[in-house]
Amino acid sequence: MQIVDHHGDRVRHGRAGVNGVRLHYLAAGEGEPVLLLHGVPKTSYHWRHVIPLLTPHYRVVVPDMRGLGDSEHADGGYDMANVAEDFAALMTELGHERFRVVGEDWGAAAAYQLAARHPDRVQQLVYQEMILPGFGLEDYSFLTPDNVRSYVWLWHINFYSVPEFPEMLINGHEREYFSYFMKHETHDPSAITPDALDEYVRCYSSPGGVKCMCEIYRATLTDGDQNRESAKTRLPMPVLAVGSEHFIGADNERQMREVADDVRAVILPWGHQLAEESPEELAGHYLRFFAGEMA
Repeated sequence: MQIVDHHGDRVRHGRAGVNGVRLHYLAAGEGEPVLLLHGVPKTSYHWRHVIPLLTPHYRVVVPDMRGLGDSEHADGGYDMANVAEDFAALMTELGHERFRVVGEDWGAAAAYQLAARHPDRVQQLVYQEMILPGFGLEDYSFLTPDNVRSYVWLWHINFYSVPEFPEMLINGHEREYFSYFMKHETHDPSAITPDALDEYVRCYSSPGGVKCMCEIYRATLTDGDQNRESAKTRLPMPVLAVGSEHFIGADNERQMREVADDVRAVILPWGHQLAEESPEELAGHYLRFFAGEMA
């Protein structure tokens, strides 16, 4: 499936060498820039349904995170402060000094660090469906009766953190593993379509793909230290906390109220993969927030 803008024209693909890594990105639309950051185990393809809903109004830039998608499989640098610097440098390279940021899952963790480290550049922040390391992520990974009974038991945090072992078990079984993993976190499993699975499996099956994913999780304790330090200075820009009723829910707002002064929130009646389960509803909230129409 080709990713297109609102005219049906194919989005532009680009590559940029920034902050010691070569990033792949998509770009489309005209107007003020919006940076869309995907989570794990996804790529920029995750935003395919949202992009044409934003391009009538904004210039969207949609990168693959370092080590993921078609970006370079870097040897290191997977802590979210450094990943945020990748994205800051990318926007500089593309000539965007100030911009809005939307992040989901680990893209939201990177978006928080980007806003905290560059508050003069980030105009507005959308923080979607992520528990920040240092602000509760670790608690979700524990083996407890409540966690096991819920869809939000993040057992994989600990699994991926074990050196080398998850790569050995997942490699060669990417389709079975990621199909289960992504559908399990949705309220509407059919939203994870065969073309999306094909794309995610293609990228994570590439040499080093699973290892790079795991390296993100292996930096979790470092991320926690970074986030606690960053939270000593509250975010000054408006923040929209977006949750899903059937996954992280109100905890998105709870976290943002701990780190920012100007927060509003919305919870959508879907699962974790909101850009694939409910793109129209999701994009509508983004556009109203960007326009200052959400109290």
